[in-house]
Amino acid sequence: MTRSKDLNMQTDDVLRVELQVFRREHRGLDDAIAALSGSDTSNQLTLKRLKKKKLVLKDLIFRIEDRLTPDIIA
Repeated sequence: MTRSKDLNMQTDDVLRVELQVFRREHRGLDDAIAALSGSDTSNQLTLKRLKKKKLVLKDLIFRIEDRLTPDIIA
């Protein structure tokens, strides 16, 4: 019983670390998108790809946060 509890804690710890990494990457994409949007020679295809990747990360962040948040039965 203790082993499974430890495994769940490790899994939660790993998810928290991944969440921090994904949030950092999401902020980095914000900066990259802002920099490309501000330039006169912005590549629209690159902007679309960065925005799509940002949305994928946002969805992944949401799913991890949802998994880490305990279910409360009201």
